[in-house]
Amino acid sequence: MAWEKLPAIEGGPGGCPHCGYQYERLPMAAIIAVGFGDARLTKDGSIVYSEPRDAQSEDEFMTAEQAEALARQDPDHDWRIHLVAPLSERHYQRQGGNQWVLYEKGQGFA
Repeated sequence: MAWEKLPAIEGGPGGCPHCGYQYERLPMAAIIAVGFGDARLTKDGSIVYSEPRDAQSEDEFMTAEQAEALARQDPDHDWRIHLVAPLSERHYQRQGGNQWVLYEKGQGFA
């Protein structure tokens, strides 16, 4: 393993108390999109996918399951999903098959 495995943190609410639960392990059905803000998949810090700004439906967004499929093809890298929105920010690192672990959360922007 050539990348640093970051320590997992607890999920739960963060930022706005009304923004809902932040998963400690990202469900494979989760979409990589926030609407207003920035959502992306990175590999060793380089952007592999960024939420399309002109999407007409959820079908155009990548899911965590699709990100996992890409990461499985090239697993010896630091794969991360970043979800930054108003009043909510979550960052996940892939730490094994179907294991996208929350390593950072914050209050987002606004």
